[in-house]
Amino acid sequence: MCFSRLSDVRAATEPDALCIADDSSNLTNRQFHSRVLAAAGVFADRGVGVGDVVAIMLPNQVEFVVAMFAAWRLGAAVTPMNPGLTNKEAAHQLVDSGAKLLVNISGETVIPSVQSLPVADLEAGAPYTGMPIAELAALALLIYTSGTTGLPKGVMLDHANIEAMSQMGRHSLKVTAADHCLLILPLFHVNGIVVSTLIPLSSGGRVSIRKRFNVDTFFEDVEWLRPTYFSAVPTIYAMLSALPREVKPYTSSLRYGICGAAPASAQLLEKFEARFGFPLLEGYGLSEGTCASTINPFDGLRKVGTVGRPFIGQRIAIADPSGVHLPQGATGEVLVQGPNVMRGYLGKPEETAKTIVDGWLHTGDIGRIDEDGYLAIVGRLKEMIIRGGENIYPKEIEDVLCEFPGVLEAAVIGVPHETFGEIVVAYVAFRTGIAGTQEGLNEHCTDRLTRYKRPSTINIIDSLPKNAVGKVDKLKLRKMWTECVD
Repeated sequence: MCFSRLSDVRAATEPDALCIADDSSNLTNRQFHSRVLAAAGVFADRGVGVGDVVAIMLPNQVEFVVAMFAAWRLGAAVTPMNPGLTNKEAAHQLVDSGAKLLVNISGETVIPSVQSLPVADLEAGAPYTGMPIAELAALALLIYTSGTTGLPKGVMLDHANIEAMSQMGRHSLKVTAADHCLLILPLFHVNGIVVSTLIPLSSGGRVSIRKRFNVDTFFEDVEWLRPTYFSAVPTIYAMLSALPREVKPYTSSLRYGICGAAPASAQLLEKFEARFGFPLLEGYGLSEGTCASTINPFDGLRKVGTVGRPFIGQRIAIADPSGVHLPQGATGEVLVQGPNVMRGYLGKPEETAKTIVDGWLHTGDIGRIDEDGYLAIVGRLKEMIIRGGENIYPKEIEDVLCEFPGVLEAAVIGVPHETFGEIVVAYVAFRTGIAGTQEGLNEHCTDRLTRYKRPSTINIIDSLPKNAVGKVDKLKLRKMWTECVD
């Protein structure tokens, strides 16, 4: 079923069942559908129609989801925007996406060519009376990459992509109408949209939205709202694990937490589950694959240190630099194939052709597949460090550092060196109230890593810099290093 019709179906089948909530709203299916129709009417009055793009630059709130479904109803696509973008950054996305309308808090114009709509006006129009456009081949989402290797690129996901991914998620995560997702990740990211919104809503379940993750109130929300699952990044799980030992929340409603977007250490996953009493399902995916490609099973063997097996309907392969598929156990680039693979990068046919080859999405991640079909991510092709001709994968070193008592998180980068080409530099943050030393960390690494893999320098800092999605920002770490040695 095309998502443009989902609010109709929910309102017709269970009009008074709860659908979606945030800090200030709690909408039933009937109320949500009415809000979607009103917003669609406003969009239509502004000239939005089939093939147009609506930009949504809002914090996490019900109106974000209302606007998204309203745009889809008219046959328009949505490009979610980080509300923290500067005007220059926002202008790039608006121009590149060809957005016709921008929904933001104030209605302030970012660029003259794109009309802006204050979020309060979404309820100000007459309900749209036309039939929803239901075309699976139509563009649904333009997700802009984080831009770590240049200007952000628009990942084109059509309705067939998001429906396929939602169906895979419902099946693998066993999500039903009884499920209630607590959404804490940003809605401008594909994870927040697909895993925390589309999957529960298309299952007949419901969503409670929080504007942002708050470590001090998260478990209060869990105890009060009684969600059955949530999705988060390793940084969030590390922060929760660092809570004082006397914090003993009541978590019986949670069936599991989903962990993705960045690698998590085995120690973090094991300690978290032992302390809080519910499993973490580590998965793997990227925007170009509509969010997720593998997951550790909820009701099967969960292998710590892996990101699980492929979702039913997807295939995973490991390839050498020339694209030749490698045997089980070999290390190489992770490839993904399935109906979840993006249409391509907007306006960038050459980059699309390099990324999708013979139907296989080249992820840029390095991994290996074990005898049971579980994928382990070793690192990123572009993050791989080559020291004196030896390939070094940062994740292996990061995992070792995270095993050191009191370490909250660690990140490893390669920096230029006259003799070896590159050397390993690490950044480590300890838990609040715990002090560690470089000497102790060096001894720890000496016992666990071959000489060439050991960090040449270990920097202890208060916290690691993050990007808007919560991933460690290694570009900033490299800049910090450059500023330090200059």
